[in-house]
Amino acid sequence: MSDDLKPVNWIASSRKDLRSFPKVVQIGVGFALYEAQRGKKHDSAKPLKGYKGAGVLEVVEDYDGNTYRAVYTVRFAEIIYVLHCFQKKSKSGVATPKQDLDKVESRLKAAEKEYQEWKNQQGK
Repeated sequence: MSDDLKPVNWIASSRKDLRSFPKVVQIGVGFALYEAQRGKKHDSAKPLKGYKGAGVLEVVEDYDGNTYRAVYTVRFAEIIYVLHCFQKKSKSGVATPKQDLDKVESRLKAAEKEYQEWKNQQGK
């Protein structure tokens, strides 16, 4: 791994949840996160719809009739935080379900706290 790649930190169960996805979906999400580590935005990464605030993106992968999402933030300069990975099960359109948006919100707060603690340890 190159020194200029930002590290990826996983909040709560997001890593375990991603690992439960089909391998092809894991690879697609992984490549999108790699692009984020490089300071780029993958074509499949879009601002999270229904979420207020900049810097929260989602990667949507379709596989075998199912839709999978990974939500991450680039809000912090030095670290990428993966907030939530889930299979979208709602049949009511493309909107992200409220319970998932609430989970993103609470995990974003956890990421902010973790980031501040990390910065304090770095002496920044």
